[in-house]
Amino acid sequence: MEALIEIKPRKNPFQRIYLGTMLWFVGRAIQAAARVDKQVKKEFKSMPIGYTFSLGAFPNGPYMVVGKDDRGKVRYLGNNLSKHPVNLEITLKSMKNLFILFTFQESTPTANSRDRMIVNGDVPQACAAVRILDIVQVYLLPKAIAKLAVKRYPRWSLKRHTVDRAMILIRTVTGI
Repeated sequence: MEALIEIKPRKNPFQRIYLGTMLWFVGRAIQAAARVDKQVKKEFKSMPIGYTFSLGAFPNGPYMVVGKDDRGKVRYLGNNLSKHPVNLEITLKSMKNLFILFTFQESTPTANSRDRMIVNGDVPQACAAVRILDIVQVYLLPKAIAKLAVKRYPRWSLKRHTVDRAMILIRTVTGI
């Protein structure tokens, strides 16, 4: 019997840098949106104190970890899964799949239907995390790109599209 040769995927440093930057930015935007947007606040209110979730690529990242602290505030906790106990892991099966998701070639529901995602945790909490991610993507992206990233582009008030978006972008960049 012949020995099997293990084929390892080619490393792409550009993808890792791009995805690390995007996950950092989205994680901070989730933290900002939890302070500004009522719908995001409502989604996090349903999660218990100390609840954390992560989004990343299998097998070794990059990842983002977002959680609710002891006082109920939402925080971006960084990119290291080993530093924080994670209650919900949303993992894409490869870095290529995460790249497809974050270059907005397909939406999160499409990625899920094509079996690109693994969810380890409660399904209702995973649905809430995906809804939060969709809201944040609408805030961060121009309308033409956001339509590709989410299942349905929402009809929001002018205030939500302008003032709230500006507040979230400022809080994301400054970390306030």
